[in-house]
Amino acid sequence: MEEEKGKLIRENAKKWKEIARNVVDEGGSSDKNIEEFVSKLQEMTTHQAHCLILSYPVQGHINPMLQFSKRLQSKRVKITIALTKSFLKNMKELPTSMSIEAISDGYDDGGCDQAESFEAYVTRFKEIGSDTLSQLIQKLANSGCPVNCIVYDPFLPWAVEVAKNFGLISAAFFTQNCAVDNIYYHVHKGVIKLPPTQNDEEILIPGFSSTIEASDAGAELQPDKGVHVNNLRRKITLCTPEAERIIEMMVNQFSNLDKVDWVLINSFYELEKQVIDWMSKKYPIKTIGPTIPSMYLDKRLHDDKEYGLSIFKPMTNECLNWLNHQPISSVVYVSFGSLAKVEAEQMEELAWGLKNSNNNFLWVVRSTEKSKLPKNFLEELTIEKGLVVSWCPQLQVLEHESTVCFLTHCGWNSTLEAISLGVPMVTMPQWTDQTTNAKLVKDVWEIGVRAKQDEKGIVRREVIEECIKLVMEEEKGKLIRENAKKWKELARNVVDEGGSSDKNIEEFVSKLVTISSVIKNHKK
Repeated sequence: MEEEKGKLIRENAKKWKEIARNVVDEGGSSDKNIEEFVSKLQEMTTHQAHCLILSYPVQGHINPMLQFSKRLQSKRVKITIALTKSFLKNMKELPTSMSIEAISDGYDDGGCDQAESFEAYVTRFKEIGSDTLSQLIQKLANSGCPVNCIVYDPFLPWAVEVAKNFGLISAAFFTQNCAVDNIYYHVHKGVIKLPPTQNDEEILIPGFSSTIEASDAGAELQPDKGVHVNNLRRKITLCTPEAERIIEMMVNQFSNLDKVDWVLINSFYELEKQVIDWMSKKYPIKTIGPTIPSMYLDKRLHDDKEYGLSIFKPMTNECLNWLNHQPISSVVYVSFGSLAKVEAEQMEELAWGLKNSNNNFLWVVRSTEKSKLPKNFLEELTIEKGLVVSWCPQLQVLEHESTVCFLTHCGWNSTLEAISLGVPMVTMPQWTDQTTNAKLVKDVWEIGVRAKQDEKGIVRREVIEECIKLVMEEEKGKLIRENAKKWKELARNVVDEGGSSDKNIEEFVSKLVTISSVIKNHKK
C-alpha cells in the first residue's frame, strides 16, 4: 500500500516538474507575465514623448490618424487614442498595439444618429468632449505618464483650447488632401463666398494651376489658378441648415489654426507640390502620408499589415478566394466607402453598367444599401462573372494581381490607397471633397477617368461601360496604367527612409522630444 502511494507521489512530482519547466519556457504563464512586466517597464522608462490622438468619430478619419500613430510609436513615442464611447460600441475590431481611452460626445448610446440634429451634436460634442478630454489628460498625468502633445482632427477645433489649458503642444491632422484644405481656407478667408450665385463664373485664388474645361461639372480647379464657383456649388450645396452646418464645420477647421504648433497633411509633397508650397507660407505644414499600413509601402513596420480598426466585418475569405480564381488583370473592383449613400436609380444604372461591361467585378454593397439593387440582379449574377459582398479587405483587394481597375466614389482614403497600390480609377464622386479628388485623379495625376453625370445627376450605364473599357482596353488606358505605376513608386519612396514624408515625421518627433525634455526639466 505504501509502495503504491509512493509511486503516485513520484508520478505527481514528475508532472509538476514538467509544468514548472513549461511556465518559464517561451509562452508559458510566468514567461508571459515577465514579458508583460518588462514591456510596461520599458514603456514607462523608454518612450521619448506621449501623444494623445483625437479624431472625429468616423472610420475614414480615424484610420489615417491611427496609421500616423503607428509611425510615431515605432520611433518610441507613446500613443493614447481617444475615441468616443458611442463609436467604440460599434467596433468590430480594435488595434491592440496602443492604448485606447474613451471620451464622450454627449450621446454615448448612438453618437450623431442619437442627436436631434447635426448642429445639436456638434454643439454638445464641444461641451462634453472638452470636459471628458480634460479629465482624460488629468487622469494620464496622475498615472505618471503625462501627455506632451495633442494630435487632433480639425473637425474638432476646440481641442486646441484644451491643449492650451494644460500647456500642451498641439498638432492639427488634416485627413483630406492639401488642395481641398486650400479651398476651405479660402472660404474661411472670404475669398470664396457661399452660397455661390449664377453670376460667379470664376474666382482666382493662389495655390492652383490646373487646366480644366469650364463645363467640367464638379471640378474646382481652373486655368491661371482659378476656382470655378458654379462647379463648387455641386460640391457643397447649401440647401438645408444641416448642409450649412457641415460646411461651417469644414471651414472652421481654420478658425484657430494660427494657434497650433504643427499642421499635418495626409498627403505627400510630390503629389501636390505647388499647393503645399503655397499653404506652407501660411501655416507650419508637414505632409506625412500616405497613411496606409507599412507592409503595402516601405515594409519597415513588419506587423503593420492592416488598419486594425473597423466598424464593418470584412468578408475576407470570400473575396480573396474568388479573386484567386480570376485571371490576372481582369477584375473591376467597386466600392463607395463606409458613408456614401447611393440613390436607387444610380444603383440600378451601376449594376447594369457593370454587368454589360462584360468584365468580372467585385462590388461592395453595404447591408444598408442592398435593398437598392435591381430586382433579380443577385439571383441572375453567376459566381464566375461577379461577386457582391457587404464589406471587404480593400487593401488586399487592390493589391491582388487579378484587380485591374477601381470604380470609386473618390473618398480621399480610397484614392490614396489606389495611388499607393498603383490601381487605375474610374471615379464617381458623390459629395464634399470627392469632386476635387476626382478632378485631380483625371487631369492632374492622370491615373483615371471621370464617369460624368447627366442633367439629373445620374451616371448612366452606357457611361460606366465606356469608362471601364477606356481604362482597361484603349490606348488612353495604357497611359493611365503607366502613370499609376509611377505614382505607386513615388508613394512608396516618400515613406521609406529618407523620403519626404519620412523626413517630416522624423522632424516632428525630434521637435516633440526636444520640447518634452524642456518641459520635464523645467518641472524638475
